[in-house]
Amino acid sequence: MTAETLLVAVGRKPLTEGLGLEKTKSKVERGYLHTNEWMETAEPGLYAIGDIVAGMPWLAHAAAWQGLAAVARIAGKPATPVRRDRIPMVTFSEPQIGSVGLTEAQAKEKGYQVKTGKFPFLANSKASIVGSHGGFVKVIAEEKYGEILGVHIIGPQATEIIAEATVALQLEATVDDLMATVHAHPTLWEAMADGVNALRGLTVNI
Repeated sequence: MTAETLLVAVGRKPLTEGLGLEKTKSKVERGYLHTNEWMETAEPGLYAIGDIVAGMPWLAHAAAWQGLAAVARIAGKPATPVRRDRIPMVTFSEPQIGSVGLTEAQAKEKGYQVKTGKFPFLANSKASIVGSHGGFVKVIAEEKYGEILGVHIIGPQATEIIAEATVALQLEATVDDLMATVHAHPTLWEAMADGVNALRGLTVNI
């Protein structure tokens, strides 16, 4: 690959020094604040959102959701707690990357007995139409009941396809739920269906 410019992104640094956090009960680690699921720190009434929150992804939609949860909680309104494993991760590279939930290794570390299904875009009709065959869909599920624990996609429009997986995790859907969901053909999204079918050894389009 020939290019005129190379961008090196090495991360970010929290700008929390000088705010007086040392005078509070907040737990601060290398400038990052630890919060509960409502984004409240160990100091009652002190909330943190965005890139300064420990363990949370540096993503705009994550920060926005954290802000909504915190404000609703402060206002005493109905709110949904923020769960790290329900926040989709998207990378607008080529090919694109989309991910939500646990990785296979993380699921095993948490004590789950897992099964995985993997489907390559090489066998997806829409991928042939758009001329982009690189990548795959990988589904991680709990073995006994089939609850979907994580989905990881690399390939064409992965940042869009991950939406179905995010909803599936939020609703605690199972592999059988997605297998019973009609996926339009020919679509890139159809690869999600093939991914869960693969987990059961029932892939049709391979």
